[in-house]
Amino acid sequence: MILFGASGHGKVIIDILELNGVDDIVIWDDNSEVPVWGYETKKPAIASLSDEPIIISIGSNESRKKVVERLPVDANYIVAIHPLAILARAVNVDNGTVIMAGVAVNPDTNIGKHCIINTNASVDHDCTIGDYVHISPNVALCGNVTVGEGTHIGAGSVVIPGKTIGKWCVIGAGTVVIDDVPDYATVVGNPGRIIKTSKKD
Repeated sequence: MILFGASGHGKVIIDILELNGVDDIVIWDDNSEVPVWGYETKKPAIASLSDEPIIISIGSNESRKKVVERLPVDANYIVAIHPLAILARAVNVDNGTVIMAGVAVNPDTNIGKHCIINTNASVDHDCTIGDYVHISPNVALCGNVTVGEGTHIGAGSVVIPGKTIGKWCVIGAGTVVIDDVPDYATVVGNPGRIIKTSKKD
């Protein structure tokens, strides 16, 4: 089992994997050769990736995407779900995503690739979460919410039912989203207001 990224986020994923009975873990990191929780850390050996299961253990959405673009298109990304998370039967979770302790995901929700659904987040029915999204701790997404690729929703935020948040947005901690949010917007406050929009390449 390979984790790409030696970080605090990586520690949380190690804990999830160990609780699921995985203990043969090697950590890849471009900048570190220091063991993480006693597991060996190596420089990436992409040529030898083969069929080894892998998770990108980097908290930054943009950095996770850049690492995925470096790796072979057929890399064996797996899903890691904490045993204390609750997922309804009709939930789809795509490859590379991690779901932390205390998360609740309700029916007919689709979660994309390489997402982070963080501690105690609540994702209600019929939500659609794009690739590389980070739903921070204690976020509440009400029903029929759509979140675009790469968006980061800060800790303790609330999104009311039926709203759409565009791609690569930043929703500040504690924000209450009551309107749709366009791509690349930063939203803060209660009620949430756009403070800037910065289109990325």
